[in-house]
Amino acid sequence: MNTVQNPTTTSLFLRAAWGEDTPHAPIWLMRQAGRYLPEYRAIKEKASFWEMVRTPELAAEITLQPLQRFPLDAAILFSDIMTPLPAMGVEIAFSPGPVVAQPLRSLAQIEALQLPPGEEIAPFVAEALKQVRRALAGREVATIGFAGAPLTLATYLIEGAGSKDYEVFRAFLRQEPSAAHRLLEKLTELTLRYLKMQIAAGAQAVQLFDSWAGLHDARTYRTFGLPYNRAVLEGLAGLSVPRLYLAVGASHLYPTLAELPCEAISVDWRVPLNEIRPLWPGRTLQGNLDPTTLLAPPEVITREALQVLRAGRGGPHIFNLGHGVLRTTPPEHVAHLVEVVHQYNRHQEEPA
Repeated sequence: MNTVQNPTTTSLFLRAAWGEDTPHAPIWLMRQAGRYLPEYRAIKEKASFWEMVRTPELAAEITLQPLQRFPLDAAILFSDIMTPLPAMGVEIAFSPGPVVAQPLRSLAQIEALQLPPGEEIAPFVAEALKQVRRALAGREVATIGFAGAPLTLATYLIEGAGSKDYEVFRAFLRQEPSAAHRLLEKLTELTLRYLKMQIAAGAQAVQLFDSWAGLHDARTYRTFGLPYNRAVLEGLAGLSVPRLYLAVGASHLYPTLAELPCEAISVDWRVPLNEIRPLWPGRTLQGNLDPTTLLAPPEVITREALQVLRAGRGGPHIFNLGHGVLRTTPPEHVAHLVEVVHQYNRHQEEPA
């Protein structure tokens, strides 16, 4: 699936992301930097969320905190999928999740959204990435940039805040399809510019988070999700970075996701990796331990992690959670998980 030659690299994460069936699975965790770490909470006592994201020194420090504790194979920038939206003229607060001051409910509001050049979208993100790359120089740790998928960003912009069912957004897609497509077109261009800026600043891989894709049936996703995700991912082809995609709670969409031009697809914890691999030949699978497993004793973590590792055999695999680290996760449980994953030989025959 990769459209450029796999660059020579000794990074275990990048080798697997480019499609190499590595003897050991690399491991990183979504939300590995943040709320479960006491050192993060110490910073949070002194700075608001936006201050942490928009201050490159703080964002870089938080990004690196888990790497100082655990021998993870990749660092993902501490930020949020909503980060590029203020550059469009959208006011966003966090309480604690994202809240849009003026939800978009009309074509006029959508047409008024700005599309600044990539370097003006979130320059603090570029600077934080540069600082992370400098700090990791000489280490075999990849740096991951990321963005929200257009459909997921539109979910928040139209709904206005988090919701159980996102009924306003889902109704908007059906009642105002032309306006929805116009918004998705703008968000696609914003996302592409934003990710290109991150790559130029040093991101060695990028992940597209489609957190709310699973809200939709396959027909709706094919209309409002797939074309825009494809446009973003195709726009990154040839930039020598592997492209990863995550859709949460979207197992009913997995046959459709096979059409996405990306090197790796992340799988949440609801379906075993060995059941998914035939759907996505030639792709790297990422995942997919249930995050609640890390709340259990070490022996349970070992058992469940080995189950995921065995299911991931037969092709390239990046070990991750099926979603983000929970805030109540003991850091020592993360340390145990990393050790289990690194010790497992994927190419060694296991006793029957």
